Amino acid sequence: MQKSKADSGGDSSGASRVIKKYPNRRLYDTDTSSYITLTEVKALVMASERFVVRDAKTSEDLTRSILLQIILEEETAGVPIFTEQVLANIIRFYGHAMQDFMGSYLEKNVQIFMDLQNKMTEQTKGLNPDLWKQFTNVQSPMMQGMMGTYMEQSRDAFAQMQAQMQKNSEQVLAALGIKR
Repeated sequence: MQKSKADSGGDSSGASRVIKKYPNRRLYDTDTSSYITLTEVKALVMASERFVVRDAKTSEDLTRSILLQIILEEETAGVPIFTEQVLANIIRFYGHAMQDFMGSYLEKNVQIFMDLQNKMTEQTKGLNPDLWKQFTNVQSPMMQGMMGTYMEQSRDAFAQMQAQMQKNSEQVLAALGIKR
């Protein structure tokens, strides 16, 4: 089975769990042989379960659509992650020559941030509330070091994106017979 972007485990071995979406908008989990809700699909995401959502009739991959639906519910139900300005800027990239680079850049940065979060969680197991408050203090050397690492990795991802753009530009110009 083809690996989907919804596969959050990062491991390409093993099959993904298949969820079928029926015309009545119901979701059927083929692993548990039961209907599930978007909340349960969100739980799969949170548990880093690999899955793919397929149209029951056409087998079209609907995973992205379902994930976007979950994001929409989360954004409207509580404290949103995305401001209106961020959403507007993302929309502006659709159809733009930089669209592919933006998606790649965001994906890398979110992964770097997730790695940072996992590292922080691992290093703070067992902290009482007072120690947690000290740890998360932006002035703490440990927090400064972790955020510095995140910023450095983010800069590296941006530099890689710039290098890829330059390479692509040179290839296009060379194909047109234009030398730099």
